[in-house]
Amino acid sequence: MRIGFALGGGAGLGWAHIGVVQALMEEGIEANIVTGTSIGSIVGACVAADMLDELEEIARELTFKEMLSLGEFGFGSGSLIGAGKIERRLRDHFGFLTIEGMPKPFAAVAADLYTGERVVFDEGDVVTAIRASSAVPGVLPPVETSRMLLADGGMVDPIPVAAARDLGADFIIAVDLQGDYEGRARRYGLSPHSPKNSKALNTARAGWSMALQALSRARLDLDRPDVVITPQIGHIDMVDFTKADDLIALGKKAAFDELPTILSRLNSHEQRVG
Repeated sequence: MRIGFALGGGAGLGWAHIGVVQALMEEGIEANIVTGTSIGSIVGACVAADMLDELEEIARELTFKEMLSLGEFGFGSGSLIGAGKIERRLRDHFGFLTIEGMPKPFAAVAADLYTGERVVFDEGDVVTAIRASSAVPGVLPPVETSRMLLADGGMVDPIPVAAARDLGADFIIAVDLQGDYEGRARRYGLSPHSPKNSKALNTARAGWSMALQALSRARLDLDRPDVVITPQIGHIDMVDFTKADDLIALGKKAAFDELPTILSRLNSHEQRVG
């Protein structure tokens, strides 16, 4: 059986993927195929390239000051932040590794801003693929080719289950970073027990979070992974990349909580195909 991990988008919340993957590996459940969208593409590439330990070290040591140092602020590239320093950091990590050269099959999902179509990178330069997949419009510059203008895949396919199936996965474990909407709403001060004079920015952010959750649910209902793991991480801000310790721990907890279901469904699947 070929097990696929489909790792969803969620900016700084993506460090939870590290905990999920580590917990599953501790239980002997390893991916044969990995796909990712946005931050999930970065973590997924590290899983496929057997570099997860190095990413964990970077994530745990990342400070707010280092986050700022990676930014090249200005609107000259059509985005708030330039990508030069970020790309150099990715090159330090991956070099010029190709997707075909990875130990495990991998794909990253991006979106074409010209057509609105989903674009799957399952070959070629790893850094180009994950740069395109994680280029949040207006925040990071898109990746331009002769025919496409590529940006964050979370706009069209936030949890790339179909990409894992297309690569040959028989049993797919999806990780949804957007599922804890209620936790996020409480962080914005939106609950029955909160004051009813919420700030406009908080209600706007809650609305955006609700839209992301709805898109993720719609894709999961359409693509039907075998298991969905949903870490309870709504209380952590998506734009804060310095919470790796908490997120990795919560990712592990979510995976261990889901373990009985995973093992039961793996067993049922083996019996059906056997």
